[in-house]
Amino acid sequence: MKRREFITLLGGAAASWPVAAQAQQPTMPVIGFLNGGSPGPFAVNVAAFRQGLGETGFAEGRNVAIEYRWAEGQNDQLPALAADLVRRQVAVIATGVPASALAVKAATTTIPTVFIVGDDPVRLGLVTSLNRPGGNVTGVNMFTSKLEAKRLGLLRELVPTAALMAFLLDPNSSIATDRLKDIQEAAHAVGQQIHILHASSERELDTAFETLGALRPGALLVGSSANFASRRDQIIALAARHAIPTIYEFREFAMAGGLMSYGTSIIDAYRQLGVYTGRVLKGEKPADLPVVQSTRFELVINLKTAKALGLVVPNSMQLLADEVIE
Repeated sequence: MKRREFITLLGGAAASWPVAAQAQQPTMPVIGFLNGGSPGPFAVNVAAFRQGLGETGFAEGRNVAIEYRWAEGQNDQLPALAADLVRRQVAVIATGVPASALAVKAATTTIPTVFIVGDDPVRLGLVTSLNRPGGNVTGVNMFTSKLEAKRLGLLRELVPTAALMAFLLDPNSSIATDRLKDIQEAAHAVGQQIHILHASSERELDTAFETLGALRPGALLVGSSANFASRRDQIIALAARHAIPTIYEFREFAMAGGLMSYGTSIIDAYRQLGVYTGRVLKGEKPADLPVVQSTRFELVINLKTAKALGLVVPNSMQLLADEVIE
């Protein structure tokens, strides 16, 4: 072989080495992230999810990719979004609301799925038991479905003269029926008159608050809904415009100007969602991972909003609060 031919052959072989080496690199796993809300209001939750992934050694863009799917408050879009992730054959699917988890469960029985739900996941049909979920699904139970009595009690303490209170319910929520039952039972137990308002879209929320303006209830409870979380600023602004004392489920509402919130930590739930997703990526099976049950409850009071409403928050309530916003 002539020297020039040898050098050309050697150069060609060298040029192919990086390609061959790259081809031998393991494929980066892909997480499917499905949520019924919108990316803006859920940005903090997504950050907590990434934190949980980091605790198990995964970082987006470095050794794992994430395919995000958002329903933007349109739960009827969730089955199609879930089916799309299944077609893409992602390694695991993480879901943030009950409707998302139910859509994924209907779409696949093989792809590992990790959820966050506020209702009983056994009753919802997501798992067979909390300790031994079975199948391809496990996750985090936030216990939000049994806290309406506590929220009602807090409002009654803050606004004891409220003969009539209202409850804002998202009828498109997968747990709307249970939420309605919870608040009706809680109100009946203490003799509190309660008026139920249904709303889902931006226009329906405006209409619901117009109704509140005519009813003039003494206070309002806002039910749990990914749709409401996506429309958080609108709801807070409407409550302020109509000067109605309002309690919400998550601290993010109080932090954004709402009067008060009481519920489990959604940020911690999303962090745990990330932890479980990472553990599944490492090879653990959802069937063997017990459903995590949140036990951390938070009371947040916004004194600035209380002052604007002409309310005096009792010292006893302030002492019970996990955070008081001056």
